[in-house]
Amino acid sequence: MPARFGWSNGRLPRPGQPTPPTPPSIGPYAEAVTGSLRPHASHWGAYTAGDTAEGFRVVAAPGDPDPATLLANVPASFDERVRVPQPYVRRGWLERGPGPDDARGTDTYVPVGWDEALDLVAGELERVRREHGNEAIFGGSYGWGSAGRFNHAQSQVHRFLNTIGGYTRSAHTYSHGAAEVLLPRVVGSLEPLDTPTAWPVLERHTELFVCFGGLPVKNSQVGSGGVDRHHVGGTLRGARERGAEFVLVSPLRDDISADLGAQWIAPVPGTDTALMLALCHALLDEELYDAAFVMSHCEGFEKLRAYLAGEADGEPKTAEWAARWCGVDPATTRALARQMATHRTMITLSWSMQRSHHGEQVLWAGIALAAMLGQIGLPGGGFGHGYGCTANIGNARAAHGVPLLPQGSNDVDELIPVARIADALLHPGRAYDFDGQRRAYPDLRLVYWIGGNPFHHHQDLRRLSRAFGRPDTVVVHEPFWTATARHADIVLPATTTLEREDFGGSPVSGTLLAMHQVARPVGEARDDYAIFTALAQRLGVADDFTEGRTTREWLDHLYEAWRGVMAADDAPVEDFEAFWKAGRVSLPRRDHDHVMYADFRADPEHHPLPTPSGRIELYSGQIASFGYDDCPGHPTWLVPHTLAEPPGAGEYPLHLLANNPAARLHSQLDHGATSAASKIQDREPIRIHPRDARARELSAGDVVLVRSAYGSCLAGVVVSDAVHPGVVQLSTGAWFDPSAPDVATCIHGNPNALTPDLATSSLGQACAGQIVRVEVTRYDGELPPLVAYSTPVR
Repeated sequence: MPARFGWSNGRLPRPGQPTPPTPPSIGPYAEAVTGSLRPHASHWGAYTAGDTAEGFRVVAAPGDPDPATLLANVPASFDERVRVPQPYVRRGWLERGPGPDDARGTDTYVPVGWDEALDLVAGELERVRREHGNEAIFGGSYGWGSAGRFNHAQSQVHRFLNTIGGYTRSAHTYSHGAAEVLLPRVVGSLEPLDTPTAWPVLERHTELFVCFGGLPVKNSQVGSGGVDRHHVGGTLRGARERGAEFVLVSPLRDDISADLGAQWIAPVPGTDTALMLALCHALLDEELYDAAFVMSHCEGFEKLRAYLAGEADGEPKTAEWAARWCGVDPATTRALARQMATHRTMITLSWSMQRSHHGEQVLWAGIALAAMLGQIGLPGGGFGHGYGCTANIGNARAAHGVPLLPQGSNDVDELIPVARIADALLHPGRAYDFDGQRRAYPDLRLVYWIGGNPFHHHQDLRRLSRAFGRPDTVVVHEPFWTATARHADIVLPATTTLEREDFGGSPVSGTLLAMHQVARPVGEARDDYAIFTALAQRLGVADDFTEGRTTREWLDHLYEAWRGVMAADDAPVEDFEAFWKAGRVSLPRRDHDHVMYADFRADPEHHPLPTPSGRIELYSGQIASFGYDDCPGHPTWLVPHTLAEPPGAGEYPLHLLANNPAARLHSQLDHGATSAASKIQDREPIRIHPRDARARELSAGDVVLVRSAYGSCLAGVVVSDAVHPGVVQLSTGAWFDPSAPDVATCIHGNPNALTPDLATSSLGQACAGQIVRVEVTRYDGELPPLVAYSTPVR
């Protein structure tokens, strides 16, 4: 079967030169496995790669109907401008020893040999454990460093730290941290995140998709562990061809594909909860809600009804009430409520909406709206959380998952919510609320971070930089000189995924993919496993960590153990050697016709939800008992900090949306061809409506200064009517560059230089970085050169 297309970049580009895609490449996958191109995988797709007569080449795997353009970023993995070629120690730490130091992020580095670096790390681990206990070690990793399941950074660092007594861990994710706390309280589990109704069911049965926060196919290019087939765009087109209708509720018109012909409703950012409550009120007022369903399958509907009617606050949640906040015409709101009630409706709730102040409320209100429609558990109806957010959401899940490296047992009970890392570093011992618990931040003395970049995910990067100055020691494994590496005391050069062996896949990817080593390590880079093995030898726990296995022996062992627990009908017939030679094996799948909550709908008594009531909790007595002013016991409109002043008013009149980028995954390979081609004068692009551009005398291609109450950044202007007036959009992922603070907090265009380090609520303590108020003005000064892609070694 021919490959859909590929990229050939000739030789690696000169610094600053993007690598353009080239015409399609064809060739069977099996030929690539045995020829110069070797099979590999990334979070954004399977491919083959290798050095050829034409240069380093990356070719999308055959059979993928819509390969990700992000594959063109892959050759930048070898760009020596940004690689860490050998171990380095920060000069101030080497001269003065461990301790808080505000020079992190601006200091220079001294090259050292591997033995010296490893001795320093092992000695510091021993010192911190001896003087402060294992709870003073923070094991930081966000898990996206590689699609490989053995060289999975989070698994490697956690396994290593567990062999020496444990570590303080992080809880939940930046992506959907509010949902991870709320969903178990409201529906009893994370099923809406893990196993929502399958895409084939939606394609066949859904009559109306109401897409809060959009259904962006760009995000479906990516799936944790690897994607073998990108099909979401084709599935949605199939539903449209069958006659399904789409309504987009987002300030960005292109949050859904243009060919779906969606009706566009653009509320003021951060006001979706008000709109959803008004839709609920309209269903109630016009008696369009399913009274039988909310009585038989839901808990607390009467309390929600009273709130919608305004019995407590004297403010009925009518369409007119909502219009004062969200700007949506009341007639549009009521018409949408009627349309939803008369069609098989799927309410899709984007992860992005709950990454905002009071983000728990928008998800809870969306569930309440779906419950009042009474279609939860019906094919094509109900709600889903995350459709379009990654390639994995809505795919059938494999019965046996994929092989994973065991992390072992953590003897330390301490944790922090992942988005509260700066608080923990800055304020050890400070009390805080979290999911019904009263906790205190631990005193973290050593931060050990691999496979992630908190200077991408976190908010208020000036504050995060100050926080990284507080611990005694920061150790980082990193292939590249990211902002996180520049805040480390000891930087150990790690291989990229292309420079080692592994296998990739996920329970919903359909395929376990062999990841052959494609290139030799750059400089003195080592695999994380090799680094931890050397440290384990120094600390006397090598046998516990390695179990006597090399990397290839681990891959063989994990594969055969995985194959051995399956039923005979499910297990792949290929042994490890056959799998490795073939490059892939298919995973056994579950039901492609899965309908979320179908059994619960059919018989709630015998198939209850794992909530206190066994039903959907429209009112949660548990949450109410916590007494949180910022998260009451039922879905509630709470005014976010971004509406402290009316839209268009004040020093920061514009709403900025910091969404996921189309040109890269998070901040990975920001210097790659696809990402570089999206830049404007080397700055991250910011989109602005023509009306707002004219009012500020801005033109396409201008460089602008974007200011908020928390920081500033430079960005390049794109004028587009796909963003609603009063809204600007700046994607996350530009490498943080604070090298010219007299110009801006970040001269590259990282929006987290603008966003506040604010939690969603006391319940979730999750990331709220999606929206911030800003002003945009043309930057007429001399444009400072980027430092983010250069080495701090001088």
